[in-house]
Amino acid sequence: MNIVVLVKQVPDTESLVQIAADGKSIKKDDIKWVMNPYDELAVEEALRIKEAKGGSVTVVSVGPQKAQETLRTALAMGADKGVHVNDPAAEGGDPLATAKILAAAVKGLPYDLIICGQRAVDEDNYQVGAAVAEFLGIPHISIVAKAEVLDGRIRCHRSIEGGTVVVEAPLPALFTTQRGLNEPRYASLPGIMKAKKKPIEVKTIADLGLDPATVGAAGRKVVIQALRLPPERKAVRMIPGDTPAAAAEELVRILHTEAKLI
Repeated sequence: MNIVVLVKQVPDTESLVQIAADGKSIKKDDIKWVMNPYDELAVEEALRIKEAKGGSVTVVSVGPQKAQETLRTALAMGADKGVHVNDPAAEGGDPLATAKILAAAVKGLPYDLIICGQRAVDEDNYQVGAAVAEFLGIPHISIVAKAEVLDGRIRCHRSIEGGTVVVEAPLPALFTTQRGLNEPRYASLPGIMKAKKKPIEVKTIADLGLDPATVGAAGRKVVIQALRLPPERKAVRMIPGDTPAAAAEELVRILHTEAKLI
């Protein structure tokens, strides 16, 4: 079975995020970059299917040269090869433009199944997986908490509000991951050493046969006007009172006379 995993490099959620001088992007110089956590689930699930069914796992990513760190992480976990779309024309795209690039990259690969994170933790758009499936004309199942590869089809347990629904689709298909699907493995030292020798094929927009005007910043349908940090919360105010009754009386007074809430 040939499995393709779509991965993205994102800022570590523990990094301090600051708005850049343009007011429309974030400062990237001092940020630690990691594989999107939901994509870690996708890599792990692909490796488990490969171990059970045989085949190969190819990881695909769009991004600058730095994105190869994430591809190498996936290779160290056990993936077989990587495809890196590295082109300035691909940068700054919205989810639709990014999906168009990924779909074009996947078209040139043998695949029976595509797996990716349900969302990336940097922009939380939930759109790329579904759009890639649409561009490729294959079924798409989102927010999967359990997957079973059967004879020529896949059965997925999909999380919905208040429960779970079981969905089947013929292969090839694409599904996106949900927490609880698995526990991603750590890359072992031998895996890290082997990853250095595994192939990563670098592609450009021209290699994929795409018009640069339809991808990247030039192909954006959604334009970011401005980024703003949430307003700072006011400091906690302690209510004085020698007894609980006195404190309650003072709280009522503040809510009535100052906050005018009651």
